[in-house]
Amino acid sequence: MIDSTTHVRVARPSRDLAAAEHFYVTGLGLDVLWRTTERVPGEHDLLMVGPPGGSWHLELTHDPEQPMEPTPTVEDLFVVYLGAPVDEALVERLVAAGGARVPAHNPYWDVHGVTVADPDGYRLVLCSRTWG
Repeated sequence: MIDSTTHVRVARPSRDLAAAEHFYVTGLGLDVLWRTTERVPGEHDLLMVGPPGGSWHLELTHDPEQPMEPTPTVEDLFVVYLGAPVDEALVERLVAAGGARVPAHNPYWDVHGVTVADPDGYRLVLCSRTWG
């Protein structure tokens, strides 16, 4: 049965796992939950980031033998509900860590938060609202 404790993994390709790690760990403040430590022929390199003990994580993959080009759209969003105004220092840290502040495709997100594109072009929305 799926409920609030069910573990969720969101997976997507990355051009550069080191750049993605810098953005999500140094910029956003997530932890590295797991990563491949050596190159194994025929397997993807993996980076898993998320909150320690959380029921979700973001998995970023890279296959050096057959690289997959990320193809984000303006509606591929990773939304974090902060429940407080977005701290400009956090936005500045994300930009310094390789992100780019961008206008949201849906104006709702500009009214209620800030959108930052990660190094692969996927959009992170820092939402000032709460969920639920």
